[in-house]
Amino acid sequence: MKRIDAINEVAEKAKETGALLIGNIGIPCKELHNVCDMQANFYMLGSMGLASSIGLGLALSRPDKKVITIEGDGSILMNMGTLATIASQEPGNYLLVIIDNGAYGSTGNQPTATSKGTDLAAVAKGAGNKRVYEADTPDNLREILRFVDAGVIVVKADPGNTDAPVIEMTPKEILERFMDISSQPSR
Repeated sequence: MKRIDAINEVAEKAKETGALLIGNIGIPCKELHNVCDMQANFYMLGSMGLASSIGLGLALSRPDKKVITIEGDGSILMNMGTLATIASQEPGNYLLVIIDNGAYGSTGNQPTATSKGTDLAAVAKGAGNKRVYEADTPDNLREILRFVDAGVIVVKADPGNTDAPVIEMTPKEILERFMDISSQPSR
């Protein structure tokens, strides 16, 4: 499976459920924007490894909303503590999808530790996550997404990027657009 296939499946789930969707740094954000730009998408253009933490914070602050984060293996390796925090908080409205292509795709496809044996599903379980799933084909991922709204899904993908165009919005425009839909009304 290609990363873009997984992004397509996750974006479809977000559209169907009205979820807030947090995109991983770099090219995956451009790919998400290219296949499914929605106001409910937040494109993490910087801060490698923090998309999962941002998604968790949103899920905890907005228990009335479903939140999905797309994170890469390289990014999750930068912030493995997020897996333990997700497990300890166990929000029922938060789904973390880790696309593991064994490479740092946005910087030239250098191999990550997962290409040499690190098993992110085992790490997520070891951190205390009770709902951990694995997918390796679009059909398999689609089936998991049909019945899973919370937990961690590790998607095995081949390395490689698409030629998705640059996101034309400024970071400020991305943030303001997302805040309009994700923030709670003042009381």
